[in-house]
Amino acid sequence: MDVMEAILTRRSIRKYTKGEITEEQLMTIIKAGCHAPSAHNRQPWHFVVIRDREKLKRITSFHSYARMLPDAGACIVVCGDKERQPQTGFLIEDCSAAIQNMLLAVHSLGLGAVWCGLYPVTHLTKSMKQLLSLPDTIIPVGLIAIGHKGEEKTAADRFDINKIHYEEW
Repeated sequence: MDVMEAILTRRSIRKYTKGEITEEQLMTIIKAGCHAPSAHNRQPWHFVVIRDREKLKRITSFHSYARMLPDAGACIVVCGDKERQPQTGFLIEDCSAAIQNMLLAVHSLGLGAVWCGLYPVTHLTKSMKQLLSLPDTIIPVGLIAIGHKGEEKTAADRFDINKIHYEEW
């Protein structure tokens, strides 16, 4: 799958069939995240892989948009390290770029995924920090639910010429 095809056809998948996400697939996905651009090349990201069914269920108790997690093969929580990137805005942008790369990698592997935000919602970040025993310097930015597709979605044309401005608004 070439890059433009991946970008134009990737969709958020929230329904999964049974099936393991292999260690090789996880490493491919995380490697894609590690190759995202980052401000000053600080690469502030860390990745927490969750496969434990009970832990996946516990996330749904505090994150209402993550109800698909118990059916997912894995979840990756993308976190930012404030010691590596003290500018919170850059840290969030860097981790978001990593998440986008990872979503494209998931799609290229024929798997399905959805990005569920965590930051800046205080109860979500606090609950995730507690669940994963994250240090104070680590911010959970978002999570990616990954699984074997239990639904197919057609690509949507989201291009809007009216959102392009040249030189000024």
